[in-house]
Amino acid sequence: MGTVLAQVARLMRRAFDERAREIGVTRPQWLVLSVLQRHEGIKQGGLAEILEVEPITAGRMIGRMQEAGLVERREDSTDRRARRLYLTDRGREIIERLQPLAVETSDEALKGVSAQDKAQLARILEMMLENLTGRPGGRGPTEN
Repeated sequence: MGTVLAQVARLMRRAFDERAREIGVTRPQWLVLSVLQRHEGIKQGGLAEILEVEPITAGRMIGRMQEAGLVERREDSTDRRARRLYLTDRGREIIERLQPLAVETSDEALKGVSAQDKAQLARILEMMLENLTGRPGGRGPTEN
């Protein structure tokens, strides 16, 4: 089952990447944008943990995205050494443009699957995510 799940995930990523490329967004960029949409205000280390990359790699990604006007770093009110990450208006606009592409990709992958089976699949995937992360719905890293 894990192999099939991995194949489906890879093919869905590829299909989405092709659509996202049309608006000039790379996979690392849309991953960061989607994480920030769910965890706005997260610290860079927390982002790196979710993305499963080294903090320095996340820092470079954020730096490029900050230069592109997609994200911003703000000082943490409780830790002057830390910076929290937020979407800019341009970043939110890109997400709004990406969401219909994500729906198209999901619809394509789930063609012929009943609404009941889709709901059950969503529940099962959420449970699997929770089991593997130890957090409800796989929400965020331990450090926010």
